[in-house]
Amino acid sequence: MRQVVLDTETTGIGPEQGHRIIEIGCVEVIDRKLTGRHYHQYINPQREIDEEAIGVHGITNEFVADKPLFAQIAQDFYQFIAGAELVIHNAPFDVGFMDSEFRRVGIADTATFCGVLDTLVLARDMHPGQRNSLDALCKRYGIDNSHRELHGALLDAEILADVYLMMTGGQTDLMFAGDGDDEAGTDSENGLDLSKVGSIDASALRVVRASESEIAEHNAILDLLDKKSDGAIWRR
Repeated sequence: MRQVVLDTETTGIGPEQGHRIIEIGCVEVIDRKLTGRHYHQYINPQREIDEEAIGVHGITNEFVADKPLFAQIAQDFYQFIAGAELVIHNAPFDVGFMDSEFRRVGIADTATFCGVLDTLVLARDMHPGQRNSLDALCKRYGIDNSHRELHGALLDAEILADVYLMMTGGQTDLMFAGDGDDEAGTDSENGLDLSKVGSIDASALRVVRASESEIAEHNAILDLLDKKSDGAIWRR
């Protein structure tokens, strides 16, 4: 499954008021693994940026004056996200702006070529009655966002990717075989015949217990997690 974690920055609140996108940030996730591929673009909105918006993301009119127009980057952006499930925090905001921009250049609305998963709705279902902003979720799941002084589309997309994967069970799944090509159920890297795992005599296995110093170090890490989140899951 291909997902694209996406965020935008804009000139203000609401495309119906003529506001435009000035930054797009996307991070690719395939089968719950970050691939390292991303899409990032600043855009000349052809209008002034509201002072309130500059206070949020720090992007000025002077900075975007020499950036390409949306019409110039629309096809590349479309090709990057087409067919993917978009993972967005407060999706109606970003999708509303995207649809407005796509219509200007003759491209259909986002929902016609992408699925959309709203992590704000997901977070509210998982944590009813609690704060579910991106910053609040970072604190809840122990994700470091101390480098996030201002909002930025690519930075926020990267942070949201970490939050989403933690919310839904961790970044990757554990698998015995590296590529799944072995027909007889063998882990070719380690030379282990998985078909015989069930027949191993458990009494013959060596048990190595943690030392007192290792347990103390483990508890110190849990104390740190307690401070950065709502409590380490190992203590629940």
